[in-house]
Amino acid sequence: MALYTDELAAGGSDWAIRGVGLLEPDRRMAESLSGQDHLYTLIERDSDGAGVRVIGSIVDYVLAIGDVEKFARLLADPELAIFSLTITEGGYSLARENPTLEAIATGLEARRSVGEAPLTILSCDNLPGNGDAARRSTLAAAERADAGLRAWTEANCTFPNSMVDRITPVTAEADREWLRQTAGIEDRWPVVAEPYRQWVMEDAFAAGRPPWDRVGAVFTDRIHDWERYKLRFLNAGHSSIAYLCALADVTFVHEAMAIPAVRSFLEELLHREAMPTVAEIPGHPREEYVASVLERFANPGVRDQIARLCVDGTAKFATFLVPTVVGQIEAGGPTARAATALAGWAHYLAAVDPTAQAFDASGDLARRYASEAVGDPVAFLEFEEVFPPGVRASRSFREQFSEAYRRIAAQGPIAAMEHDPARARIGDAR
Repeated sequence: MALYTDELAAGGSDWAIRGVGLLEPDRRMAESLSGQDHLYTLIERDSDGAGVRVIGSIVDYVLAIGDVEKFARLLADPELAIFSLTITEGGYSLARENPTLEAIATGLEARRSVGEAPLTILSCDNLPGNGDAARRSTLAAAERADAGLRAWTEANCTFPNSMVDRITPVTAEADREWLRQTAGIEDRWPVVAEPYRQWVMEDAFAAGRPPWDRVGAVFTDRIHDWERYKLRFLNAGHSSIAYLCALADVTFVHEAMAIPAVRSFLEELLHREAMPTVAEIPGHPREEYVASVLERFANPGVRDQIARLCVDGTAKFATFLVPTVVGQIEAGGPTARAATALAGWAHYLAAVDPTAQAFDASGDLARRYASEAVGDPVAFLEFEEVFPPGVRASRSFREQFSEAYRRIAAQGPIAAMEHDPARARIGDAR
């Protein structure tokens, strides 16, 4: 968003961004930005080199940790037209107390009380139907605060669905040092990304919007098809190799893609298992998108870490890979490679020291099922937060999962990825 808005500003647009942090980890972001006039550097890297650009579209960043009233005043600001948010996939959950959602409800009440309306609430989180999720969660929080606030929110706020597609690894100290040495720029928090970028949205903005389409954003009424492209190819691809490669002590994604067994495993999973479950968007062939994913994963300039891909496995697998499994089970199609990816996750949860595992909001529960899988692999499929009834009841998938789990334990993750299910079936038939 900051890049697209910055590009518009270069042409005379007066739209700008005010950031706000509600959580303690946001303190470092606030300190970094305030110390450099809210500028930051975007480093775009590929195998041919890197480009550097200073982004100036963020004009303020307010820290409002534990200060709901300060946040409410920001949301009531008459100049605010779009409230965008990234609170991660689990941030929309209504299953537990959610201070972020409650803060948003308080802010909307403040906006209503001063007569300011309407407002677009734009989720940029990485989950299907993110706008629908934001709407459900926001309305539920508003109703808990005041039934009248829910009615006002429904009448005055829109919640467009959106899809953001760009690989952006965690900034490392080496990136800061590279920037100092190469470009002479001292930046506390540069952002590193691949050159590829795609931002797709529904055009449902209650109080106007920047003309982001002039600089490459796509406005569409087929947002869910675009979501499936990204979630079932790119995101599922990341998660499907993450835990297997972590078990194999691979550090970076591009290193993983240089291993023939990993690349072949991923190609087969995306082409044979994921692709048939995704409707093709006219003018944007599925094969071309899959080819771009494989190329992007192999980009050595990004240095994307396998450990990053392992964060929040419970939410990611349920959203990214399991829908493909469901679709293939219903169609009687192949699922063996997806079963191997999920078995790799179960083995990772059981074999890796919990203190060394990537963060997962449901990690304790996931590890409980993983510990049971050590003796009986299919016990992991009883993890209802991830596996719906159709998957748990599928005899063929249970067998594939169990076989893959035992293969990983006995032969290792690379050998498990080298296993060819089609060849095994032929051998069994003979």
